Amino acid sequence: MINFKQEIGVGISKATNISEEEILGYIEIPKDKANGDYAFPCFKLAKTLKKAPPVIANEIKEKIEIDENKIQKIEIAGGYINFYINKNLLIKEVLEEAENNEYYGSSTEGNGKNIVIDYSSPNIAKPFHIGHLKTTVIGGALYNIYKYLGYNVTGINHLGDYGTQFGKLIEGYKRWGKDYDLTQNPIDKLAEIYQKINILCKEDEKVLNQCRENFRLLEQKDEYSVKVWKEFRDLSIKEFQKIYDLLGTKFDSWNGEAFYEDKTDEVIDILKKTGKLVESDGALIVDLSDKGIDTPCIVCKSNGSTIYATRDLAAILYRARTYDFDKCIYVTSYEQNLHFKQIFEVAKLLGLDEKYTKGLEHVAYGMVRLPTGKMSTREGNFVKIEDLLKDTIKRASEIILEKNPNLENKEEVAKKVGIGAVIFNNLATSRVKDEIFDINEMLNFQGETDPYIQYTYVRTKSVLEKVGTIPKFKDINIDSLNDEYSQNIINLIYNFKDILNQVIEKNEPSILSRYLIDLAKAFSLFYNENKIICDDKMIQDARIYLTYITGKVLKQGALLLGIEMPNKM
Repeated sequence: MINFKQEIGVGISKATNISEEEILGYIEIPKDKANGDYAFPCFKLAKTLKKAPPVIANEIKEKIEIDENKIQKIEIAGGYINFYINKNLLIKEVLEEAENNEYYGSSTEGNGKNIVIDYSSPNIAKPFHIGHLKTTVIGGALYNIYKYLGYNVTGINHLGDYGTQFGKLIEGYKRWGKDYDLTQNPIDKLAEIYQKINILCKEDEKVLNQCRENFRLLEQKDEYSVKVWKEFRDLSIKEFQKIYDLLGTKFDSWNGEAFYEDKTDEVIDILKKTGKLVESDGALIVDLSDKGIDTPCIVCKSNGSTIYATRDLAAILYRARTYDFDKCIYVTSYEQNLHFKQIFEVAKLLGLDEKYTKGLEHVAYGMVRLPTGKMSTREGNFVKIEDLLKDTIKRASEIILEKNPNLENKEEVAKKVGIGAVIFNNLATSRVKDEIFDINEMLNFQGETDPYIQYTYVRTKSVLEKVGTIPKFKDINIDSLNDEYSQNIINLIYNFKDILNQVIEKNEPSILSRYLIDLAKAFSLFYNENKIICDDKMIQDARIYLTYITGKVLKQGALLLGIEMPNKM
């Protein structure tokens, strides 16, 4: 398919002697189509070329060499150059590509490049609450999209299965384990034990010291400690899997913190040889003040125990050697910004090729909060994701029953609507924004929600069902799609691949979420303003075909976010 944006970028690059890559980064898609299909803001070059934007615009227009069969018109508006592409050529390109490519928008551009994504990563023996939901769905969406664009992707669930908290849990289990039956709702009961031991630790420092000693024994492979820890881990993974099955989340590796415990000595040895690892109050630290980071990175605690930073550094070494990654992405909350700044800086001391240290990336996201405030497993103030998903499915079922009581497979549809609503809600806005969880808003069929997108997709299926046969591209008269409502859809569908590239450039799935809302809205206008099934067979076939590819892209886009589409609602 013709890449019109690249054609424009090449033309401007040659006219200005500025790199094509830089020029492409500035080209915009105007919201108002009166301003063209693409626009170039010349003020971006004012400093480099030392000229006023309108002067630059006029000079580029005079010098640019571009295929007039592809770009029909170029206009200047102040400091902008607006480009208008050949509408019929665009329609032909989109419709033909949609018919011939089962996976519309996919590419092979990522071939030969390895991406590691570390996401979800809940703590074992603690409830999987809505605070873990964002990392799970953001990571899952990025995993799907990178793969769709041809990258070799490894998804890792870096379980929180090691650390001082297990010393606490072991101590609590020693004291009260006999009072709990872990064959039923084990995570809830372990969470209760954890909350009780935390209270006791605050009241009695001797108990806290015993918890620390328990973790030291676990590190030394004490038989009892390891046996109890394994039981906690196995029970937790079994419970987590129920949630992943509901969300459709999969991983290529479940190597958590414990996997790297025997790999931390190498990290410490390498850092010692650099002379950067120094003693401070009995602990071993790396001072990062010369890198603009005031807080030192603790590598080994005063009692000799390692810390999660040590295990993260060991994981970087392991992943570089095992996966030869071009990017290693960590999807965690912005509360861990400092932690990742520290370990990414310390990782530069591990003797790795610069490719690996440059490929480390923290994809931060905002917190999910209850109307009452921040959640805490220690305080017992959280919403379990399993309860949330079940409640959302139940609410979706009630809405569907009210709207369409005779619908077949209501339970299956309710599951897709409920779970889709939860996933989309976490991907609908910029990932760094904090979110107040509102179940009523996410199930609003009239709002900018997943049920709205799903309903639009179902509407496309309903239209296609009425006509029975989808026409072939060769039988379509593209002149029948020159109205503004058809054009809006064509433009959006053409930009689908570019949208996916924008997602991975910024690791921002909300770009795709926003796109799907825009496409659903564009189809609703098209549906309301144009009679699709009509007396004119030529017009009907063209509109039916456009309906078909709209549904195809809506379904594929939603699937990349981890959302399934129902065929009826």
